[in-house]
Amino acid sequence: MGYNKKMEEMAKITFCGGAGSVTGANFLFEVYGKKILVDCGLTQGSKLADDINWDPFSYNPKEIDILFVTHSHIDHIGRIPKLIHDGFRGKIYSTFPTKALIDPMLKDTAGILSKNKEFSLHEIYSDNNIKLALSLWQGFEYHEKIKITENLEASFLNAGHILGSAMVEFIFNKKKFVFTGDLGNSPSPILPDCERITDADYLIMESTYGDRNHESRNDRKNMLEDAIEENVKKKGTLMIPTFSLERTQELLFEINDLIERGSIPLVPFFLDSPLAIKLTDIYKKFESYLNDEAKKLIESGKDVFVFPGLRPTLEAEQSRTILRMPNPKIIIAGSGMSSGGRIVHHEKQYLPDPNNMLLLTGYQSVGTPGRLIQEGDKTVRIYGEDVTVRAKVITIHGYSGHKDSDNLLSFVEDTQETLRKVFVVMGEPKSSMFLAQKIRDNLGVETSVPELGESISLPC
Repeated sequence: MGYNKKMEEMAKITFCGGAGSVTGANFLFEVYGKKILVDCGLTQGSKLADDINWDPFSYNPKEIDILFVTHSHIDHIGRIPKLIHDGFRGKIYSTFPTKALIDPMLKDTAGILSKNKEFSLHEIYSDNNIKLALSLWQGFEYHEKIKITENLEASFLNAGHILGSAMVEFIFNKKKFVFTGDLGNSPSPILPDCERITDADYLIMESTYGDRNHESRNDRKNMLEDAIEENVKKKGTLMIPTFSLERTQELLFEINDLIERGSIPLVPFFLDSPLAIKLTDIYKKFESYLNDEAKKLIESGKDVFVFPGLRPTLEAEQSRTILRMPNPKIIIAGSGMSSGGRIVHHEKQYLPDPNNMLLLTGYQSVGTPGRLIQEGDKTVRIYGEDVTVRAKVITIHGYSGHKDSDNLLSFVEDTQETLRKVFVVMGEPKSSMFLAQKIRDNLGVETSVPELGESISLPC
């Protein structure tokens, strides 16, 4: 009896994914007889989904009671169809906007991955599995209490990363566990700031930019303006590989403002991403989740994601006509790391010309074409061909959707008085190790960098 009582007062966290890597978030939280997952994402390296994603889960999906989803990026949701395929029939919880974004995000991924017959991905990413996942899904408002057991409750807190993004807060025996998901690079042009945490006992936090800082909001906007103006003067093509979710919407908002202020000339802008077009429509349905600045503009009658010269190209034939359009022109297209999507067609066409430009605005994973180009490779492999990179390459880190190193430290500092321990995850090893040491040195808080598969029991 004493043993059982002791076990009831312990919580166990297993780092099933997202340890030693930026992607593949997947954490098993076991407490009071419940098995709870936080996120179930794809591990992404040189391609959309590494082969490791089709290995068996390190737990039995049939035994999982609840899956909490922090947000709708594929590296946090992409393995949900496999979880369903392997027998999961529990509940899925997220915020309402996240739930709305899931269907187009998973269907887009399914359309790409189901072509891979080697791992029978068409069976995993089937319409039925996606429909079943959505049937198990329930949306919640921020701060709405979710009672799981008599002694365990949860709630979602605004992470400020993308529309509907959240930290998951669990309270068990008056001890607070916070899984941060991805923490937003506040202030965002369109989203409220990431909430402050002041009373956590245990923090499981991301570290994507744990070892470096971003430009300021003003600097990043000035750099975007300079890139557009330089491209116009050179009469070239400016390519902006971007993530369809959030980064695209932020860029549209910023470019709209620059045009309204007369800061940049009117040139053709092509939004060449069917997924981004669909997701932008969902943003418009959840205007109440945007920040006050964006809401005021919307209330004044402005469409903050549309501006003169913007041409959405939904169909493939429309995309092909971009090639025939004269320069200067600007193309915004997925994917954000140049590992797929329509942007690779444009890169194959335009990277060899020194009059053209490639503007990188987001994190580039190790091994991806975007990372190779960013690090200075002069040849990149696209559709089986070597393409010479002569175009000018620019990176603006300030448009990242993640907190930088100093702001991650400040986030922890807000709750250092109550913290028992911090677990640093979701970062390249050097980034996670750097942040962990920074927290230890500056705040004196016990901090560790878990290894993939590691399990840790914590007293409650």
